[in-house]
Amino acid sequence: MQSGSEIVISEVQGGVLPAADLDALAETLMQSVALGASIGFVLPFGFVQAQAFWQKLLPAFERGERRLLVARLDGIIVGTVQLVVDQPANGEHRGDVVKLMVHPDGRRKGIARLLMERVETLAREAGKTLLVLDTVTGSPAQTLYENQGFTLSGTIPHYAMSTGGILESTSVMYKVLV
Repeated sequence: MQSGSEIVISEVQGGVLPAADLDALAETLMQSVALGASIGFVLPFGFVQAQAFWQKLLPAFERGERRLLVARLDGIIVGTVQLVVDQPANGEHRGDVVKLMVHPDGRRKGIARLLMERVETLAREAGKTLLVLDTVTGSPAQTLYENQGFTLSGTIPHYAMSTGGILESTSVMYKVLV
């Protein structure tokens, strides 16, 4: 990171995002998928599809069903993570961590770790006592989550298709918030 660079983690309030922020989120998603992130998309995947993904989620952010955190590097969004807080009655204590991604320009700067720390704080503030997530088995993301105190619950073989079309195992992880 250059000297003087500043990383700021914040929550997007009310699902309101300026066009430039939507574009930055779309670019982050597109670049993450291009680099193989297993976050629900397969190649080919472009900017228009990435914009449509974010547009589709805006109502859920506005209703508070999902909470959106963004990481800005020198004012530009380079990372994001979501916390799904809208759960069925028997799971209101639980939050799902989804779609952690960091743009290539923001990688190796601790942004994913900072996003995970902040999503945990956000979950606590929302009254959640359990976080759950899934990730590609053996991936750097799994190591990150383990380092953040998540425990492996188990793995599911052939769970999701990679961006390149290969079925991969998924690790289901959890963290009890005390």
